[in-house]
Amino acid sequence: MNIPNFRTLDLNLLRVFDEVMAERSLTRAARNLSLTQPAVSNALRRLRETLGDELVRRGGQGMVPTPRAVALWPAVREALRQLQESLAPSTFVPAAADNTFMLAMADATGAELIPGLVEILETEAPGVSIQVLPLTTRDPRRMLDDESADLAVGYFPAVLADLTARAQVGKAVAFAHQRLYEGKYVCVMRRGHPLASGPLTLNRFCAARHLLVSFSGLPFGFVDEALASQGRARRVVLTVNQFFTAGQVVAQSNLLTVLPRHFVGIAGPAEDLVQRELPFEVPPVQVASLWHSRLERSGAHQWLRQAIARSAHKAFEQAGAA
Repeated sequence: MNIPNFRTLDLNLLRVFDEVMAERSLTRAARNLSLTQPAVSNALRRLRETLGDELVRRGGQGMVPTPRAVALWPAVREALRQLQESLAPSTFVPAAADNTFMLAMADATGAELIPGLVEILETEAPGVSIQVLPLTTRDPRRMLDDESADLAVGYFPAVLADLTARAQVGKAVAFAHQRLYEGKYVCVMRRGHPLASGPLTLNRFCAARHLLVSFSGLPFGFVDEALASQGRARRVVLTVNQFFTAGQVVAQSNLLTVLPRHFVGIAGPAEDLVQRELPFEVPPVQVASLWHSRLERSGAHQWLRQAIARSAHKAFEQAGAA
């Protein structure tokens, strides 16, 4: 492996490398850089000679990176981003912006936050667009790392614990988060369900048939963890990946489910659903926004995070007043 002399390295070659890696195409990279394709090819040749690695080769769907290129690219991209931000910090003007932000969240979270966010867009940033992606995991770091989402909002206990542990021992932390609100969960069933009247005891809860909202599809969640700590278990006979679907199913069956309290009124008509306090202690669910640290100082992303936080505050302020 060649060890390049950084003092003589042409940093423009890294800009070309970053664009080729992002586009996987010499033609598109040349267009984005306002260069000719031969100029991009020449820059790649010089960087290959410097690093002693082929970096990219032609494949069936474009340019295919080598393992060395894949390992090198995140550091190069982050260094270029920090350099650009330091030399020419971006100023985000909401009223004049036309950004499109990708948000990952579950339907229950979206039902709580998106209405307020739309109101903010209409009054402050009419040119900004939002695309909401389904959140299918309790660990969205891969989505944030590969830039398929700008921000994830949800319940990420394992992720936040890992980030805190890394920070405490001085390890690099590539993600940041902000706590938004605390959610309480309740047991939900159809009106007329045998358990809708009378005390909902732990024994009756565990003996019932349950529906679980599971992003992973696994029939085990934080409710099951709470039960397991008491040496108990429930029978999960159905898993779905949306809270709204769960509400519709239990409204027409004898299954029980556990939903965020604020979402019950959205999940189904009030006359169809009954909510009961859980007959055991479950820790409050801390809903947080999570993002990659490379976006920490982005003016556009700072505005997005603040807008999400404002929407959450308003939603739960109104819920408390209701």
